[in-house]
Amino acid sequence: MDSKKNYTLDVNNFYGTILNHNPGISHLITGHPSGMLLSFQRKTFGDEKWQRLYNYPDYGVSFIYQDMDNEFLGTHLGLFVHYNFYFLKRYANLRIGQGVGYSTNPYDEDDNFRNIAHGTHLSSATYALLNLRKENIFKRFGVQAGLGVVHYSNGNSKAPNKSTNTLFINAGITYNLEESNPEYIEKEKDANKGAEPIGYGFVFRSGVNESDVVGSGRFPFYTFAAYADKRLNKKSALQLGTEVFFSKALAKYIDYRAAGGFNDGTTGEEDSKRVGMFFGHELRVNKISVVTQLGYYVYYPYDFEGQMYLRAGVRYHFTKNIFGSLTVRSHAAKAEAMEFSIGYRL
Repeated sequence: MDSKKNYTLDVNNFYGTILNHNPGISHLITGHPSGMLLSFQRKTFGDEKWQRLYNYPDYGVSFIYQDMDNEFLGTHLGLFVHYNFYFLKRYANLRIGQGVGYSTNPYDEDDNFRNIAHGTHLSSATYALLNLRKENIFKRFGVQAGLGVVHYSNGNSKAPNKSTNTLFINAGITYNLEESNPEYIEKEKDANKGAEPIGYGFVFRSGVNESDVVGSGRFPFYTFAAYADKRLNKKSALQLGTEVFFSKALAKYIDYRAAGGFNDGTTGEEDSKRVGMFFGHELRVNKISVVTQLGYYVYYPYDFEGQMYLRAGVRYHFTKNIFGSLTVRSHAAKAEAMEFSIGYRL
């Protein structure tokens, strides 16, 4: 057996509160969610360059059970992949997890119409932990405690989707499956060098979404993007690009506003296409990247949710040139679409 395949387990209990990020969910914040977080991860010791670059992180899988402490929200289950990043002489760590959530009690127009936070059983799920941690205090057992936040949203793939964010405190125990750890491979002094010339890429994004009008229907959308990026080092790259959006759900929403007698000036002749410019950052961790972008619609014929937009998510590099992404595009705290993308970088 490879001596560097060292694994750990940890279990945490947590207790928190749902953040009131949207006034529409106030009636769903009636208690204090609590639950359990189970995790299994592999330690790294610098066998690969990215491990040394990020101070020997862990990576693994985790499971969350969360009682939302509200009869309309029910219970949430989440399955995630995660990374643990260490600092302060490895006494502190930041964990980022991305996965899928399952709501036991989503919106139903007859039986659960008050749950406007979650319109589907399945959703995208993200969580973060900031913990103090001490391993091997007694016979491979250790302790950890800190703060965390977990987010559930279906990216407006179906309405309603106000989403929930739970802020919590957590405490638990850790267990090392191995009696001892090998030595860390020393990091090179120039490990983060790696600037590259400007590159160019093309992205196609798609998925399905629904406007905020419940029952208006789920429709496909298509986005075509082109960008230039500059890799600053092995971790970071900056991006500048443009994209055009085609949304059938927005076209249907325009028709709905025109025919519904809302007297807001909508005629039904408005163009549902939009054109955006975006500036972004890519944080590379091995073959996975965290992508964040800030955009502005330069062609915006119909006012819908605001002219600024945000995009955040993960990207996986299949080869040097080909990548896929899962991102959420939102306007402030309001998600418009969960985007599945394929791209090519020259």
